[in-house]
Amino acid sequence: MKERCEWAGTDPLYVAYHDDEWGTPVHEDQHLFEMLILEGAQAGLSWRTILNKREGYRAAFHGFDIATVAAFSQRDVDRLMTDPGIVRNRLKIESASKNARGTLAIQDEFGSLAAFLWGYVNGEQRQNAWASMADVPAQSDQSAAMSKSLKERGFNFVGPTICYAFMQAVGMVNDHTMDCYRHGELLGRTQLEAGP
Repeated sequence: MKERCEWAGTDPLYVAYHDDEWGTPVHEDQHLFEMLILEGAQAGLSWRTILNKREGYRAAFHGFDIATVAAFSQRDVDRLMTDPGIVRNRLKIESASKNARGTLAIQDEFGSLAAFLWGYVNGEQRQNAWASMADVPAQSDQSAAMSKSLKERGFNFVGPTICYAFMQAVGMVNDHTMDCYRHGELLGRTQLEAGP
């Protein structure tokens, strides 16, 4: 049986997320935007709640199409407040649209959201070596810098802890514990991508 990070547990949804997604480097803007919104939606809630509502979010937010979410009107927000498929928190819904507008501005300035965000780790996954989840920090200097910059650009629900969880999710850091089989897989992939 494969050794996994302790948090993955036995819930099939969590195990699949752990095995197939968490910590895998993502460079596609729409997926990065999705994870930024979902991590913000998770504030004060469990990640399990968000994973269970992920398909509801994808439907409600048009597959996380950035331009479409940026154009949400107050009527759209009101409609989403009645949607049981997402977290019905007005501030979080409004922030998704605000963050989409900020994302469009970043794309204009930097060419892509990926170029901007991955700049905080110099374009490469940071390889950590944690013995247990208790060793994993809640934030880092890079997540604090990312948070500060995003807030200056008008983003909401992007505190340093949310930004660090986002960095873990999209593979900017490899925070799988050393005993987890994914730690070695991601380490091997990074060395392979780096070339000789």
